[in-house]
Amino acid sequence: MSVKYVHTNLVARDWKRLAEFYIEVFACKPEPPERDLAGGWVDALTALTAVHIRGMHLRLPGGGRNGPTLEIFQYSSRTRSTLTHTDRPGFGHIAFAVDDVGKTIGVIRKHGGSLVGKRISATIDGVGRIDVVYARDPEGNIVEVQKWS
Repeated sequence: MSVKYVHTNLVARDWKRLAEFYIEVFACKPEPPERDLAGGWVDALTALTAVHIRGMHLRLPGGGRNGPTLEIFQYSSRTRSTLTHTDRPGFGHIAFAVDDVGKTIGVIRKHGGSLVGKRISATIDGVGRIDVVYARDPEGNIVEVQKWS
């Protein structure tokens, strides 16, 4: 059996705004075409009724042309009721390695994001020294920004 990781889906309130955040802050690249999905097959797949999904895939940095994507979808009638937290069960965050954590924090804030906790530097035995912060994208999803030395 052959297996390849292909994408992670992020459900958005405003898919265009959220996609722009990941393009501008983390240099993700749009992977056309935009998606406009509806019909019986989508209802059956999602176990929802009369669902309409719009969105796009973003090529993640560092993975190359055939690397995984971040799939940002907006459902026509669904909204999230609360923010995620770092300790909730399920997917907690996505992470990006950057050259400059401080500069990236500024870019995150400029594009509507915020910080979850404080920026820290710590030594992790057997791994190295990390400069790291948890941030939120404009919709409250958690993004880890890190630099190892």
